[in-house]
Order: sequence, then C-alpha cells, then structure tokens
Amino acid sequence: MKTALLFAALALVSSASALAQSGQTETRAVQRQDQTRTQQDRNSILLTVFLKHDQSMNVDEIQKIQAQQGFYKSFPPAGTSVVSWYVMMGIGQVVTLEVPASKLREVNLAIEKTAWKAFRTEFYPTYNLYPSIKGQLANKEKLGL
Repeated sequence: MKTALLFAALALVSSASALAQSGQTETRAVQRQDQTRTQQDRNSILLTVFLKHDQSMNVDEIQKIQAQQGFYKSFPPAGTSVVSWYVMMGIGQVVTLEVPASKLREVNLAIEKTAWKAFRTEFYPTYNLYPSIKGQLANKEKLGL
C-alpha cells in the first residue's frame, strides 16, 4: 500500500513538473509568435472575408459550385495565410487572412473568380486589438487568447 502511494505521489510530482515546463514552452512560443506578427504587421494587413451563404441553395449545391469553380485550389492565394476560418451560423463562413499589401489584388481575384455564385462576399480590413489592451484586462485567467 505504501509503495502504491509513493508511486502515485511521484507520478503527481512528475505531472506537475511537466505541466510547468509545458506552460513555459507555450509562453515562449506565444512571445515568438507576437514578435513574428509584429515584423509581419509592417508589410501585411489582416483581411476578414465574409462568405455569405445563398440560402436558396443547400450545402451540397454550394459545395458543387465551389468545386466547379476551383475555390479551394485558388483560395487563399499563395503568399497569404489563414489566421482563422469559422462558420458563423446563419451567415456563412468568416475567413481572416494575413495578406501582404502586394497580394490584395490576388485575394480579390480569387474571390471574384471562384466564390461568387456560391457566396455573396464582404471584405473588412481587420486588426488585432488584443496586444494593445491585454495589460488593461482584469480577468486574464479566463482569456483563451
């Protein structure tokens, strides 16, 4: 019985140590990511694209149009990156891209050539407010950012 308790205690200490090291590694990764984003921000913008579903069609019909038009082969264009891609129920898909200024035309053309007909689209220049306000937030432990 004492041996089992000893092994359980050792396992808990080992797990706690691993979690602490994991947290430090994650913190360093986030810091590196913030530095990288700062460097990219000088030459890039965030662009949020609303791909609004045409509710006169079902999902199968929309996906068929996307396939016929080569949507996933063209979007997002090379040289851009996806920051997030969500479904917004009742609206459609919301995609945020990191776009170098020189690639903005390519993003627009990819949408015009492959998304229209399946979706109505809207574009919004976007920026990350979190780095500016994170020091002001009182309830930091509940943030998943």
